[in-house]
Amino acid sequence: MTTIFLAEDQKLLNTALATLLGLEDDLEVIGTATNGETALASIITKNPDVAILDIEMPDLSGLDVAQQIHLLKLPIKVIILTTFANAEYFAQAVAAKVNGYLLKDNPTDQLVKAIHEVLDGKTIFSPELVSTIISAEQNPLTKRELDVLREIKTGKSSKEIAKAVFLSEGTVRNYISSILSKTGTSSRIEALNVAEKNKWI
Repeated sequence: MTTIFLAEDQKLLNTALATLLGLEDDLEVIGTATNGETALASIITKNPDVAILDIEMPDLSGLDVAQQIHLLKLPIKVIILTTFANAEYFAQAVAAKVNGYLLKDNPTDQLVKAIHEVLDGKTIFSPELVSTIISAEQNPLTKRELDVLREIKTGKSSKEIAKAVFLSEGTVRNYISSILSKTGTSSRIEALNVAEKNKWI
């Protein structure tokens, strides 16, 4: 039996989704929460197989909860379930190493399928979400971040970039951290590759 924890701040949707998932023979909803702080505490205590998280919740967002699950190295699969086809949210979710990112308007059977697939080690993103976000028109990087990325392309160090764009070295480091988060990467070169592939620079 696969155990599920559900965090969704809209109580009616929370109850309805818990009921629908509970109808599946091999799924058991062992807890629900309507805010992020309660969700994180309960997830740590209950240790479900899969945590399904809404993004916008009181106290802690679903992305904050996902990040904590990742940092604590909990053996829990995380699926973000949201109404937001938002590039920055998506990048943060990828950075938090979530296992799935689905839109709420997807049918319930698609969520059930995603639960089984993430347990098999797959990463599941809604195709319509990816096609909406990973495009030149939906570039998540700010103008300043793009300026920094162009300097990275020339091989400059943080100190050299700071001089080139008239910023402090600390500010440049902050921009680089933001770039890595938004692109879901862990190095400057990877971030540059993502930006070039999507024609952001």
